[in-house]
Amino acid sequence: MAKVEISFKHLPTTAISDATGGHTNLRSDIKPLADHFKIAGRAVTVRLPDGENGAVLEAIRAASEGDILVIDAKGNRNRAVAGDFVISLAKGMGVQGFVVDGVIRDIAAIRELDFPVFSLGTTVAAGNKNGGGKVNVPIAIGGVTVQPGDYIIGDVDGVIVVPKEDAERIVAAAEAKVEKDEVRAQEAHVNGKASIIAYLDKVLTK
Repeated sequence: MAKVEISFKHLPTTAISDATGGHTNLRSDIKPLADHFKIAGRAVTVRLPDGENGAVLEAIRAASEGDILVIDAKGNRNRAVAGDFVISLAKGMGVQGFVVDGVIRDIAAIRELDFPVFSLGTTVAAGNKNGGGKVNVPIAIGGVTVQPGDYIIGDVDGVIVVPKEDAERIVAAAEAKVEKDEVRAQEAHVNGKASIIAYLDKVLTK
């Protein structure tokens, strides 16, 4: 795993969001299936026609170890982009996770696989495989444009896209934000209520 990916893996999405100015946060309705899921890696993008999912298999075949499939399913909540079998193939190939502007199915089995999926929810209906999907093309998902190779970071608070050309700068800014927050917390709590009052008075008089 590249150094920048390791750094993103250890940073909270909240700090990364602050570093980006919040401009590349995916909509909050794209949520993890489990609170402990954390992803940080490069995007393999998938653009699907409405109700289709055939190109997901192509993307799994094209992905490298640690990549994240980012799937533009047009917000379709009726047909799944993947079920437990497809997810098992992705996990077996070393794919790190899925981020889907759409839904999945077989949620109980996917949770047993402990494979990170961030999606709009679940459905019972399978997707179609009539073709027409595209892999590794620019997409829009959750209100944000994603290019192939951009960094995707997700945890219980949400998912963020970091353009690949900005990654090192955003890592440095997010690390600085974490350090600043730690100093602030220490200052506010060092003497219990007295230091909390002192901190509040300082902030409120600015």
